Amino acid sequence: MNKKVIISAACLVVGVVLGCLVWMLVRQNRATQEATQQIAELQLMNEQLQLTNEYDELSASFTQHEGQMVLFNNDSIRAEYEAAKNKVEELRQELKRRDKLSSERIAQLQAEIATLKQIMRHYVEQINELNQQNQELRQKNETLEQQNNQLSSQVQSTARENKVLTEKMVLAEKLNVSSVSLTALKGNGKNEKNITKAKQLMVTFTIPQNNSTPVGKKTIYLRITSPEGNLLSGNGIHFTFEGATLEASAQKVVEYEGQEIAGVKIYWDVNATLNPGSYRVELFADNYRLASRNFEMKK
Repeated sequence: MNKKVIISAACLVVGVVLGCLVWMLVRQNRATQEATQQIAELQLMNEQLQLTNEYDELSASFTQHEGQMVLFNNDSIRAEYEAAKNKVEELRQELKRRDKLSSERIAQLQAEIATLKQIMRHYVEQINELNQQNQELRQKNETLEQQNNQLSSQVQSTARENKVLTEKMVLAEKLNVSSVSLTALKGNGKNEKNITKAKQLMVTFTIPQNNSTPVGKKTIYLRITSPEGNLLSGNGIHFTFEGATLEASAQKVVEYEGQEIAGVKIYWDVNATLNPGSYRVELFADNYRLASRNFEMKK
């Protein structure tokens, strides 16, 4: 084999080897580019997925604090809040509609969400501050309510005490009677033991001394109730007691000077036969019941 043939064969072999190497390098470079592109696409998809999750979380945060917007009585703040919330929803919908986003758009969305998160943090801080203020106001209101309740209790207690004192003072001024008795009389004014033969009934009592009772004329009304529960009526005598108009059996006017008046007598003329039994005697004056006694009258 001559030298030229050998050289030609060697060059051919070298050419083939170099061609193979070049082809392998080109293929490897293409594979590397494809792998790099796939990695970039996967990275973009991952970033887009993360953005979707972050926007979902931010939207949920806006929804969570929706009910607390009533704390803001500033229309401008409410408008800003609504604008931010609507912006979040708009971007969420964009992420749902589009399968792929460019790296530039993802970067824009990342900047947007960073701004919206900052806005959300600002609102949460304001809401927490307002809640704290409201809590302090509630505590103050509870303290004031307790103080008002205590004051109201004191006022009611004082009112009750004053009422008791007033009632005691009024009672102290009331005309008193003692030694009340009921006696049946004959026609000549002497005592009659048999009630069925009585011509008159006499009620006797004493008005004790009472410096608290106003002096002056006192009209004393007498009511006598028979054992049958019937009033022994008089000559159309009426008086008022506790808002009601009552009929009296008899009445008597006395001049009270603050001193004891013993042996005061009021008479009732018998106009029908009386039966034995328990008779109730009541005395009234100045809208007070002065006495109520039961007496057993025999035949």
